[in-house]
Amino acid sequence: MKKIFLSVFILIVAIGSNIDAIAQFKKTQKKEEKKEETTTAPTTTGGVTTTTSPTVRKDSIILPGKRFDTTRDMSGKEYGNVVPTSKRNAYGYTKDPLSDRKPLPYDYIREDDATFSHFVWREIDAREKMNLPFIYSAKDETGDQRFFSIILNAIKNDSVIAFDAVDDRFTTPLSINEVISMSTAKSTVLDTTYAENPNDENVMDTVIQWKENLKAPKPDSIYKFRIKEQWMFDKEASRFLVRIIGIAPMAPNPLPPGVKKSSAPPTYYPLFWVYYPDLRPTLSRTFAYNPKNIGGQLSWEEVFEGRFFSSYIIKSTINNPGDKTLAQLIEDPLYRLLEGENIKEKLFNYEQDLWSY
Repeated sequence: MKKIFLSVFILIVAIGSNIDAIAQFKKTQKKEEKKEETTTAPTTTGGVTTTTSPTVRKDSIILPGKRFDTTRDMSGKEYGNVVPTSKRNAYGYTKDPLSDRKPLPYDYIREDDATFSHFVWREIDAREKMNLPFIYSAKDETGDQRFFSIILNAIKNDSVIAFDAVDDRFTTPLSINEVISMSTAKSTVLDTTYAENPNDENVMDTVIQWKENLKAPKPDSIYKFRIKEQWMFDKEASRFLVRIIGIAPMAPNPLPPGVKKSSAPPTYYPLFWVYYPDLRPTLSRTFAYNPKNIGGQLSWEEVFEGRFFSSYIIKSTINNPGDKTLAQLIEDPLYRLLEGENIKEKLFNYEQDLWSY
């Protein structure tokens, strides 16, 4: 029995001595590391500064850590910004509430009454003098006054649905994030990259950011709008009328990286299509800029219904079995404009030929 107690006592003493030895080894190792760090500091002897060779730092394997996760306001950067409302009446007279304005409903037209019908596609260039209100960039109680910004606000705030520009028959709806990504440089796709930690060059941080959209248009570069409309004759009311079907903002095609700007005119593509009847309530509550009289402003719905804009025809269904645009049929741009005027004359002559005096 005494032998067993004696062996257990010897074992405990041995373990305690090993623990003391390990602790002493760690203390001496820390002292040596401090000495090595002090040797790298410069020393001055007799006015001459000397430095010893630095020691090689033994870094352990460090996994990349996430540095930041960016979040973006989906209100848009260049267009559709939220404009703060005025806390006082900004006019010298009392204005009616804009929420009470509603567009007049269209008259019902039976399919059998539309004895003549054709589709026409037009483009509005806001750089023309008559179309300058489309790019009026002031701020009002209704928000940004640029027409493209009004369309974005209608999509975000009035539940207007935008459709993919793959065709003009409104087949593929787009989400708000997809519409915003088309008009801003940052898309809705996250991109993960690695960046050097500013505090330690041996550590790589994970950077998660929105992928840049290289095809995004620059501010104020959207000044063209494509319109799809239908001309028809209603035999019940004995009138020739036009109904706008859809509107599409046009953006310039960006040049490939490294390619300089050429002397040729830029080409444009539609960003998305908006069904015009869905857009009419928003247009009836926003006003177009009137350079002659601010008090005589018309709503955007009145501008389109009254045809107070200048445009040129780019396509029609008249004598077009191949469903091609005028640019595909006619190479010379001057002859394309003349062919567009010829289409206008055909529509005008059809109405005039219905009557006899």
